[in-house]
Amino acid sequence: MTAQTPPTKKEFCIDYPLYEQYTFAEEHLQAGWNVLFSQEPIDTYCPECNAHSIFHQHITGSILTSASSWVGSRRLGVLLRCSRDTDHQLYFLFDIEGRTMQKIGQHPSLAELNTYDVRQYSAVLSKADFKELTKAIGLAAHGVGVGSFVYLRRIFENLVNAAYQIAKSDSGWDEAAYQSGRMAERIQLLEGHLPEFLVENRSMYKILSKGVHELTEDECLAAFPVVKMGIELVLDEKLVAAAKQRKLEQATKAIHGLVSKAGA
Repeated sequence: MTAQTPPTKKEFCIDYPLYEQYTFAEEHLQAGWNVLFSQEPIDTYCPECNAHSIFHQHITGSILTSASSWVGSRRLGVLLRCSRDTDHQLYFLFDIEGRTMQKIGQHPSLAELNTYDVRQYSAVLSKADFKELTKAIGLAAHGVGVGSFVYLRRIFENLVNAAYQIAKSDSGWDEAAYQSGRMAERIQLLEGHLPEFLVENRSMYKILSKGVHELTEDECLAAFPVVKMGIELVLDEKLVAAAKQRKLEQATKAIHGLVSKAGA
């Protein structure tokens, strides 16, 4: 994989799937050196702290000092230590051929590092849908693009169907229009029962379907972070709505309690 802007240390370690190659351009050799040796702090999930933490690279022995010194045929390890507890470590192994670098091993796994931030969505997703969300992230982390899109599309469809189950009992509901409509039209009909972001960006489903049927693995992997972010924004709205509903219920109960005491 190549790109105009080279990956940062965090992107290559935390976001790039195993075995995905990146060839650094001659003018970006310093960026390649940074991946392997820079001391830039990385803010990511620490499985042992069970929270986000700042990691710094731990280097023993001599290091290659010039921007081009890493180029060649070699394997290099990157060890990061948690700032809370230096016994908590992340390890990455890189294989280098010429100016091409790929991550060929790591501990903990990419899936473990990348599923922490979505745990909050278990409160607004069914158990099955949350499991599929973590599967999608795990597949993408291991370079499986099309398969990850299959799970994201299923979650998207289930969000729409859950809204439909509520909306179909509304007065004036047009069942025929819903059943004969495409997904974008169905979402429009469900306006008021779905998060605003999903209604405004209903074209996401077209991207997901295209990914399943037409896009290559690499194209799906490139699009995965954007589509995942879109679904997370939908779920963020549901979290906010759920929190508001809980507050309303608590406030109502508290007010009723005060009224009861006042009337006693």
